[in-house]
Amino acid sequence: MRGEHCKRALFTALTPIAGIYSADVTLGRITVEHDGTVTEAELREAISVTGYVIAEVVEERRVLPVMDPSLEAHRI
Repeated sequence: MRGEHCKRALFTALTPIAGIYSADVTLGRITVEHDGTVTEAELREAISVTGYVIAEVVEERRVLPVMDPSLEAHRI
């Protein structure tokens, strides 16, 4: 990725994929936040249209806190 045009092309390639909340494109890295339904194959296919290839996919799942139902009555 050499410039803004390349970053914009990659970002634009990801926008049609349903379930993506955000995509951050920087030199040598794309960080995608999605709803969990997006597959690696979808990402690879979208990026391949731009002429780039995904070298590695690292999945980092966030764990959301679970609220104790008994505390619901004390909620303000």
